[in-house]
Amino acid sequence: MIASLLLLATFLVLGLPTAAVCLPWALITGDVMPLYRASLWIVRTGLKLGGIRIDVQGLENIPAGQACIFMSNHVSNLDPPVLIPLIPGRTSVFLKQSLMKIPILGYGMRLAEFVPVSRSGSVEGAVESGRAAKLVLDKGIHITTFVEGTRSRDGRLLPFKKGPFYLAMETGAPCIPISIWGTETMMSKGSLCVKPGTAHVRFHPPVWPQEIADREALLLAVREAIASALPQKNA
Repeated sequence: MIASLLLLATFLVLGLPTAAVCLPWALITGDVMPLYRASLWIVRTGLKLGGIRIDVQGLENIPAGQACIFMSNHVSNLDPPVLIPLIPGRTSVFLKQSLMKIPILGYGMRLAEFVPVSRSGSVEGAVESGRAAKLVLDKGIHITTFVEGTRSRDGRLLPFKKGPFYLAMETGAPCIPISIWGTETMMSKGSLCVKPGTAHVRFHPPVWPQEIADREALLLAVREAIASALPQKNA
């Protein structure tokens, strides 16, 4: 409970003045990077104060100067704040459309060109999300997605959503598989309580769509890479 309160206090105490300064700056200048960098610093600070340590390996596998699609498994609500600050440069994120409605935070995510995804499963929604994501990649901005589409309750890999793999085959952007574990013991699904601990993050070598036969083969290659670093009970 103490870790949860420290995280919340950090986000409120640092987040509100940051939003008051950086949001207007982004609107006036069109430059979202000060807001983006400040937000990541706040997240890192909150995690550190909350006793969350991060064990990261494989950053050298990320191609320099190339917009990538980062594809991770998902076991906890702590995954995004743990993962996103580790990604070099700037990344957009596929996220639930409903999150865009959160006051201030949702507005900041729109400025950062995060890509909303409808849970309705409609073809129109999928096409719109794919179109927005392609525009982001064309600007040289990464895309990050939790390819299961939701959190796993027991840490085991769920079926992957196919949308990100259509995007990868269409754009040719390298796919960076990521394995995350440990966060499920610090903040389990359905709980708001955060416990101190160590989050493990592994960035795998890129999978290049142009070297893969088709979308299904790409999905399988990414899934195998993610599973290869997970504890055996989660793979």
